[in-house]
Amino acid sequence: MSSAKPHSTFNNPTQFIEGWYWALSSRELKVGRVKAVTLLGRNLAIYRGFSGQVVAIDAYCPHMGAHLAEGKVDGDGIRCFFHNWKYDSKGICVDIPSLVKPLPVCIKTWQTEEKYGMIWVWVGEEKPSSLPFVPELEEVECDYILGTRFVKNCHPNVLLINAIDAHHFNTVHNLPLEIVFNSQELKSNAIAFSNTTRGGDDSWLIRLIRPLYENEVTYSMCYWYGSTGTVTLGPDFLHFYIMFALRMIEGGKTEGQTILVTRKRSGCLGWGINRGLLWLTQQVGNYFAKGDTQVFQTIQFDLKTPTKADRSIIEFIQHVNRQKALTWGNWEAVNYSEDNDRHSSSTSLMLDYDK
Repeated sequence: MSSAKPHSTFNNPTQFIEGWYWALSSRELKVGRVKAVTLLGRNLAIYRGFSGQVVAIDAYCPHMGAHLAEGKVDGDGIRCFFHNWKYDSKGICVDIPSLVKPLPVCIKTWQTEEKYGMIWVWVGEEKPSSLPFVPELEEVECDYILGTRFVKNCHPNVLLINAIDAHHFNTVHNLPLEIVFNSQELKSNAIAFSNTTRGGDDSWLIRLIRPLYENEVTYSMCYWYGSTGTVTLGPDFLHFYIMFALRMIEGGKTEGQTILVTRKRSGCLGWGINRGLLWLTQQVGNYFAKGDTQVFQTIQFDLKTPTKADRSIIEFIQHVNRQKALTWGNWEAVNYSEDNDRHSSSTSLMLDYDK
């Protein structure tokens, strides 16, 4: 299946899934400051009001088109630098110095949330769904540190499939067992893949770590909005959690932020334990990233010859293509006139590898 077909959302540089996307780290935005951010082709001004509230607003003042990031924060609103028009946190014009009453002007604002030390923006017109989270930690208060920020020369969808590419664990990472995944859609915009493998008894490494696992080796991946993934791995008594927050940039490439997560532990001792665990989590992530990251600088993904080992990848492609797609730059909903083609393409791909 050619992943670049115009009616396929997966690996398409002109469209993306409606959802939550990271904009910048919380520490980059102090109270009373504003930042210019280009997110999925759209220019925004993101600022933190005096109350601490974060507001994401379309960048350009409707008066003469000045960029609002050139302006200044005023309370929980923002004033345009050029003529000092003020807009509140909902984008409504509330003051024009040269007029007694402001004009009925409004700029589009976008819902924001802060979690894992990041500012996230809900991209779309639908009511926001869940922020990405690690399924095991859904109801748990978490501690975290921000890891590496990176750019890759491929689409976020393609970068994410690396974690569920079962065969490459053998060919690249020399893992001495056959990986098999089960998939489960947690929500319409979230899908999880969990390892079901118990084998590898011919390997001294697997025999060595076997006592740490009651059942299969713990490894699972949960994808949100086709752009953010959370990895859970480790022995039964200690799981490591890594989040890969990705967003598409110009040309269908990827800008990403690694977030290392663990359960919050109380007190000074708990803080110290978590620092050690988060450091160890980073080393685990670096180990797996070391072997194959260079592939994503040169890959031209086009899955035309699928095998049974690619089942999880194909399920992820189908999951992405079922979700609501928006257009790069204007964030308008994609109006598919070729839904049947989308369905038939995915179906034929499944049939090819089952032969």
